[in-house]
Amino acid sequence: MGATKTEHFTDRQNQIATIAKALGHPARIAIIEYLMQVNACICGDIVNELPLAQPTVSQHLKELKNAGLIKGNIEGNAICYCIDEHTFDILTNYFSNVISVTKGKCC
Repeated sequence: MGATKTEHFTDRQNQIATIAKALGHPARIAIIEYLMQVNACICGDIVNELPLAQPTVSQHLKELKNAGLIKGNIEGNAICYCIDEHTFDILTNYFSNVISVTKGKCC
């Protein structure tokens, strides 16, 4: 089979799946939690917080940024990352809808 055939799904379904996939690694959850604590930081600070090599942290940051979960600004030689609130609003709305539709229903 090979192909995921994402064209058979809506843009919203593909977007939620991309976000969920990016959240599917504990290192990425740790990065997001760290960013929530400090509200913004430089990549080097993140490397100091995780038991991972710098290239590995950079790859996780790239995946989070590609999914829209974080955003980064270049400041001198470093990139300052922070949470992208818009994407978390999308997730909040999605899960709120799931809860409201399924609340009180049992299988």
